[in-house]
Parts: sequence; C-alpha cells; structure tokens
Amino acid sequence: MKLKRGDKVVVIAGKDKGSKGKILVCDRKNNKVIVEGVNKVTKHQKPGRGTQGRIIEKEAPISASNVMYLLDGKGVRLGYKVETVVEDGKNKTVKTRIARPSGEEID
Repeated sequence: MKLKRGDKVVVIAGKDKGSKGKILVCDRKNNKVIVEGVNKVTKHQKPGRGTQGRIIEKEAPISASNVMYLLDGKGVRLGYKVETVVEDGKNKTVKTRIARPSGEEID
C-alpha cells in the first residue's frame, strides 16, 4: 500500500464518491483505510455502569483501492523512485514516493 496515515485522499468509488479527507488509520494487512468524514456508520452503544446508552456515529474502513492520493485538487496515482546513494563509501538505496503523471516527489 502506497498510502500513509495523514495523506489527503479523494474517494473514487462507492457511496461517498468525490469526498475528500485525511487518512486516520491504515490497515495494511486487510488493505483498508479509515478516512476522516467518509463511510460514516451508526453504532448503538449499550448503557454501562454510570453511562447512558447512546448512538455513536463513526467512520468505518474503506478499501484502499477506492481512494486516490490528492495532489493540487486532483486524484493521482503514486509510485516509487529508487536511487542508489554513496555515503561514506557504502551504497545506500533511497526509496521516495512520487506522483505518477508529473514525477513530483511527495514528503
């Protein structure tokens, strides 16, 4: 998964298509992300000791394939650029994220 927590994304499929938000959680094992303000569901919480029962609205996970990285107001694909750098006589590989159409570095 090329997305990270804190990335701004746009939803490209599903009931919230076109919504924009920031990634709160990345679940790499299940290829899911939780985006702020997207895929809201209601959860009924039972009353406990000293607390009342209530209805909570929270974000549910959405498939990472249904979101795109947001750059300059448009959704773009992400890729990696791998470079070999020589430091102190040792070869070191540096991997950076790039936006696919422009080649612009991210982060």
